[in-house]
Amino acid sequence: MDIGKIKGKVIREEYEISFHGEKERYAEEIAISDLETAIYNGEILEDYPDDPRGPSCLVLGYSQNKPIHIVCGSTPTKWIRIITVYLPKLPRWINERTRARGGE
Repeated sequence: MDIGKIKGKVIREEYEISFHGEKERYAEEIAISDLETAIYNGEILEDYPDDPRGPSCLVLGYSQNKPIHIVCGSTPTKWIRIITVYLPKLPRWINERTRARGGE
């Protein structure tokens, strides 16, 4: 996946949030504006081209000085699908860039 294309789709509002992503966003108290800001200044941290559900990637971005992880895929109509969104923290993450051992 390409971060420039992801940003362009989000700017044009050509994205959707999965039910799971919406639940996680709500649980983590991440506003839509924070999610969009994190994508606008984000970078691809991990790429999953061989995901059985379709190519996807993990985007790391920041909003209000807070790191946010966003897993993005695409829909059959070529929109971006926000699969999940969360704040990286223990036990899965040591920091926003480093997975904890066994934190897969």
